[in-house]
Amino acid sequence: MTSENATNATDPTNATDATDATGAAAPEDTASLGLIPAPRRVSRARHGSGPYPLDGRTLLNAAPGAEGVARWLRTTVGAATGLPLADGGADGDADSGIVLSFDDALAPEAYRVAVDGRAVRIRGGSAAGLFWGAQTLRQLLGPDAFRRAPLAPGRAWEVPAVVVEDEPRFGWRGMMLDVARHFQSKEDVLRYLDLLAAHKLNVFHFHLTDDQGWRIEIKRYPRLTEVGAWRPRTKYGHRASEQWDETPHGGYYTQDDIREIVAYAAERHISVVPEIDVPGHSQAAISAYPELGNTDVIDTTALAVWDTWGINPNVLAPTDDTLRFFEGVLEEVLELFPAATSPFIHIGGDECRKDQWQQSRTAKQRIVDLDLKDEDELQSWFIRHFDTWLTARGRRLIGWDEILEGGLPAGAAVSSWRGYAGGVAAAEAGHDVVMCPEQQVYLDHRQHGGPEEPMPIGYVRTLEDVYRFEPVPPGISEAAARHILGTQANVWTEVMQNRDRVDYQVFPRLAALAEVAWSALPAPAERDFAGFEARMAAHYARLDALGVAYRPPGGPLPWQQRPGVVGRPIEGAPPVV
Repeated sequence: MTSENATNATDPTNATDATDATGAAAPEDTASLGLIPAPRRVSRARHGSGPYPLDGRTLLNAAPGAEGVARWLRTTVGAATGLPLADGGADGDADSGIVLSFDDALAPEAYRVAVDGRAVRIRGGSAAGLFWGAQTLRQLLGPDAFRRAPLAPGRAWEVPAVVVEDEPRFGWRGMMLDVARHFQSKEDVLRYLDLLAAHKLNVFHFHLTDDQGWRIEIKRYPRLTEVGAWRPRTKYGHRASEQWDETPHGGYYTQDDIREIVAYAAERHISVVPEIDVPGHSQAAISAYPELGNTDVIDTTALAVWDTWGINPNVLAPTDDTLRFFEGVLEEVLELFPAATSPFIHIGGDECRKDQWQQSRTAKQRIVDLDLKDEDELQSWFIRHFDTWLTARGRRLIGWDEILEGGLPAGAAVSSWRGYAGGVAAAEAGHDVVMCPEQQVYLDHRQHGGPEEPMPIGYVRTLEDVYRFEPVPPGISEAAARHILGTQANVWTEVMQNRDRVDYQVFPRLAALAEVAWSALPAPAERDFAGFEARMAAHYARLDALGVAYRPPGGPLPWQQRPGVVGRPIEGAPPVV
């Protein structure tokens, strides 16, 4: 997914003193700028070239097709600086101002930012490449460029005279946000899209349904949100905790909310991958429509939206009526998430306990009728049905690595979360894979082993641990490695009741994941973590300007701690396989 960036011979900025992505040749170039993720090449402009001053006379020239990036610059950088960045026309070859243009020699997401005393020139292989270049320009302006209004009207703004040439390592650079366990408002989701974009992440995996809540309006099945979106109380801490939050919890996104979120993401060149979890993690749906459950095993009318955590035994019944129901759900999902921006549809497929199927006469008869071997193959039949259904409508199915059990449909992709093994097996079999192993990039896991960590969950995974994560496991064949689409961080919100708790768990580690996904880093043991930390010193100021409640390097602040809450600490990680 990489190619060499071409330097346009007509560019008046003649770069010298190049550095690589780690800044090894001239570390002051990258460390002082604090660029995250690290670009492939940073150079000082030709000798004698000074910085470019931004002021009220600076024009913004956008070639045809670059209007969206220009609009973004005016609404963000323009707001932070107080400068109008007036329209300079559509001349991509203008010799002054900020100039946005395209270069066919660049890969689609590649860009080149060249700054001298006369102009800031951003070239991209596509509108996405231009957008990532604009994000780099914002970083070059300093942390105050990340605010919503100028701190000192009339202050001087300068862009340092550098050349940045860059492109991503992976095409899939993402984050999954679980809004089912704890609902995040539409505004919070839009804010996270901005945070993803600021880190050059381009996939938002939207976990919309689970046992603890159904978060998307489906008009033909209104009880999914009337009933399934609300629970009377919530477990506080790990499921072993005896504490409860007795406040009713819930919420959902209207279809217009979803349309707004998808459009907002598209403007930032982010694909949204909706997840509708089947056949497990479905108690919220069953509580709304009891006929979806295994009615010959339990009284499904007695089920409510689940108020605790763990793996739930109440799974969907493997019936034709269940298939038709979720086809109806997905018909509306496909309309809300257009193929151009959401080619993948995630169907979950994880942690589907087979206990009820093993007791169900209906499930046993289904296995006989379909000539299946066991309940694993019954789940595979369920997944294959929706793979065929989605493929016929021009979409691709992706699911957690449990969908490998019982056989994987030919066109399906895999989110490999239980270590590398599932992803390796899928990739070696010719399936596309997103590497997101729990042991490495589950950001709900704690960042330190100290007792002051709020609601300690899972493995200790420090900022350095995430920085040394490698999405392509050693020993994988070259052919299989080409099937690794990229990587994402997963953010499960069982113990994240609000936006600040999400911020604390996600940052600063998402910045490290962004660099792993974007930059051409060396092998994990050879990565310059000290250099990354030096650049993070500048990046923390950007996060401060954005209002991100991140975990400080020295540990949680007093108001970030949650003393006395039972967690699930796992002191040593098992081998990553």
